[in-house]
Amino acid sequence: MFFLASLPPSLPLLERGDAGSRGISLAQPHLFQAFPSSPQLISVSLPCEQQELPARVNLSAAPAPVSAVPTGLHSKMDQLEGQLLAQVLALEKERAALSHSSRRQRQEVEKELDVLQGRVAELEHGSSAYSPPDAFKISIPIRNNYMYARVRKALPELYAFTACMWLRSRSSGTGQGTPFSYSVPGQANEIVLLEAGHEPMELLINDKVAQLPLSLKDNGWHHICIAWTTRDGLWSAYQDGELQGSGENLAAWHPIKPHGILILGQEQDTLGGRFDATQAFVGDIAQFNLWDHALTPAQVLGIANCTAPLLGNVLPWEDKLVETFGGATKTAFDVCKGRAKA
Repeated sequence: MFFLASLPPSLPLLERGDAGSRGISLAQPHLFQAFPSSPQLISVSLPCEQQELPARVNLSAAPAPVSAVPTGLHSKMDQLEGQLLAQVLALEKERAALSHSSRRQRQEVEKELDVLQGRVAELEHGSSAYSPPDAFKISIPIRNNYMYARVRKALPELYAFTACMWLRSRSSGTGQGTPFSYSVPGQANEIVLLEAGHEPMELLINDKVAQLPLSLKDNGWHHICIAWTTRDGLWSAYQDGELQGSGENLAAWHPIKPHGILILGQEQDTLGGRFDATQAFVGDIAQFNLWDHALTPAQVLGIANCTAPLLGNVLPWEDKLVETFGGATKTAFDVCKGRAKA
């Protein structure tokens, strides 16, 4: 709504009635004669102008700027998504590395289990993996009543014998124990080599006893030979190739009975068992050989100084004939080469 006041005729007026213009021309005085001469307000309604003005303003106005908040959220979400993806990839790599490490550890554990199973089999059934067949030793590390070695070959009836062996005692107390024992049905002490407590080393044949002047107390390797014949019960004891003592009337005219059990490292109170830990041997045994006759002093010396090795004709020291039990071990060892280093 516009308001116009009557103006004096002498006042120049602006021309607004040119072609194309809209509204009333103020340059035409006859159009105002109908209005009173006294000054008053004239109201002219211009509804179209009022209605079209906002429309024109809206059309010519610049578009409102897009809010920056959604763009910031999208950027933040993209950033978080990238970080999450990086973490997922890192976790996948770590899982793959752990899987590879676990597989490798599992393989190592399985390998160790295979070794232990092999060791258990050796403890239960003995082992046979040494070459040459006589280059090994039996080791019993502690005094007990369950570690020992057993000879698989049965002995024939004997009227004489020589038993030779290399021994290294590891006993920290009194008594060197029992390097070997041979038991037969009805006689647990058919042949026994024993040192118990403070007693000297003894040879038992058919439960008869002879004391031997032998000593293993220095914890070094020693070559021991025992010879015996049923004729008059003659016996001889050698240490490191030298005769240490001899005697007679040890189970004279008694033949050694066959088909018994020969045990290394334990004394038998019954056939093949009932061991006593106080009589157990602690240490190493090698080259246990048995002959069916008495060796000469020269033969014993040749074996002891490794110049004339000789295998037993009744029982040779061979891997396949000796099995270990209870934790006693069988390891490759050449006594003539290794005793100087041991």
